Formats: sequence, C-alpha cells, structure tokens
Amino acid sequence: MAILSRARIKTLLAACLGTAVFLFAGLPLPLLLGPMIGCLAFAIVGSALEGMGTVGTFFRTFLGVAIGSTVTPEMVATLPSHGPTLALVPVFVLLIGAVGYPFFRKIMGYDHATAFYSAMPGGLQDMLIFGEEAGGNVRTMSLIHATRVLAIVTVAPVLLTYVYDLDLTRAPGAPASSYPIWEIALMIVAGVAGWKGGERIGLFGASILGPLIATAALSLAGVIHSRPPAEMIWVAQFFIGISVGAKYTGITGRELRHDVLAGLAYAIILALLSFLIIELALHLSDAGTLDVWLAFLPGGQAEMAVVALVAGADVAFVVAHHLLRIFVVIMAAPIVARWFGG
Repeated sequence: MAILSRARIKTLLAACLGTAVFLFAGLPLPLLLGPMIGCLAFAIVGSALEGMGTVGTFFRTFLGVAIGSTVTPEMVATLPSHGPTLALVPVFVLLIGAVGYPFFRKIMGYDHATAFYSAMPGGLQDMLIFGEEAGGNVRTMSLIHATRVLAIVTVAPVLLTYVYDLDLTRAPGAPASSYPIWEIALMIVAGVAGWKGGERIGLFGASILGPLIATAALSLAGVIHSRPPAEMIWVAQFFIGISVGAKYTGITGRELRHDVLAGLAYAIILALLSFLIIELALHLSDAGTLDVWLAFLPGGQAEMAVVALVAGADVAFVVAHHLLRIFVVIMAAPIVARWFGG
C-alpha cells in the first residue's frame, strides 16, 4: 500500500486544517485536538480517510520516549507513596465494568461480547482484538472507544484551561536547537528499539510502552537527562490525534445515531464515576489535584499522557495509574468475559 495514498493525503489535509483552526482560535492542545476534530469533520461529510500506518506508529513512539524520560531515580523513590491511589485502580475498573456492561447490554442492546469489550476501559487495540476473538462487532467497539477517548480528551483540556487557568497552548519542552544532535538521535533509537522489541515479545501497546521502558532504562542509568524536544512531542500529538479521528471514516447515519451516541453517553457515565473516585483519591493522597484528575479520567493512556505533559502535571504519577488500569483490564477482561458469557 502506498505510503501517501489518496485517502492518507485527505487525512493529512483534514488534520492540518483542524490544527490550523485550533491554532487560529487559540484553543487548547491544537496539535492533538485539531487533528482529531478535523478528521472527525471530514469523516462525517463522507471523506474516505485512512490511518497513517507504520509512519504514524513511528511518530507515536516519541510519546513513549517522552514518558520514559520522566522515570528518574527520584521518581521511583516516590512510588510507594502512591500506594493508596494505585490501590483504587482495580476498584475503579470493577465499578466501570459493573455499570458499563449492563448499559451496553441491556439499554443499548448490543450482544454480550460487543457490550463487554465496549465497556472495558483498556487499550483500544487490545479491546478490539479480545472483542473480535469473542465474536464482537469490531466496528461498533472501535467507534465507541474512539468516541469515549475523543469526548474525554476534548472536555478535559477545556476544563483545565477555563477552570484551572492552565495554558495548554505552550510548548511541551525546550526547542530541538538546544539539544545536542547525539541526544536526539539516541532518543529516536530508543523509541524504535523499544517499539520493535516490544512487538517481538507481544507487549501490549508496544509502540508506546516499549519506547517508555527503553527510555526509562536510559534515564535511570543517567544516559538521558531530559525530556525530548518540543518538536518531537508535537509530532507525536499530531499523529495520535489522527489515529483517533480517522477511525470515524465511512461512518453511517445509523452509526452516528446509535454507536457514537452510545459512546458519548458512556463517556458521561465514566466521567461521573471518575469524579467519585477522584474525590476519594484526593482524601487518600497528598498528590496534587491536577495529577489525580488526569490519573483517573479514563481517556486513552497516550492522550492523557499528552495532556499531562503539556499541563505540567506529574507525568510519572499519571501514567502509572493509566498503565495499571490497562494492565488490570487486559489481565482480567478475558476471564471475566467468559464468566459473564457463561
């Protein structure tokens, strides 16, 4: 398949136009939300879009590198103090499943597998794989998860901007010109090696988690001392935004009325459940309010990490909670799904 097929050219055009609108209007996270909304708008009017394939995945590795660079000996030493909030993650997942599965099964009328894996707040690709193996509707699950992520990741920056008065249009790091070329090259190598190594061993979320692990090792060893330059993080944001928005290509009127509305309704349900857990977590932890909010909002792990990076939150704290959530879901979901199905 051509790297720049007609569909991919349209996708890039939609993403660039969306980004330009967000930049012109001074809206938060223009390089993440702009491509998402731009691709969504093109898809709704019938444009055939397509994800960016290996090229997009390559640029997503930059986010894993950015997260991994925050893993320092000082950060690791603080992990035990996060025990109370980390212990809430399995409780949160259980609560989500207890509410989400009946919502999709009884109210929305989906079959068992589609309802269960639509409700699970795990990694998108992993839930689609599990759901397909269980006989679920992959298209429906993809739209529901994409809508959940899109809704939460769109609303969260707006709240942070207009309630917490944070500037989410600022650069997420220093310019590339201030880095030695060898350090940028090392980050890129760590990203690719972590991604491909993660794929080889079957690591979930290999394109982000693999680079995260590889870069964290270099950071802990004192080889890497800083976050990637702003340009690398901006590019990662752009392609993550495309990956979410392009999932709406070929969307029909029925899918908009049923699947996307179901995803929006579920995002509201998840937000309400999140507020309950966040209130409890704030009483159990000395972590900052912003850190706790971003740790328990069930958007995509990559998308919430981007928000944390730009907002100046404790990225390691936020990502630790999201990774644990995904790990719990991936480990438990297939077992519980079979039990429910029986």
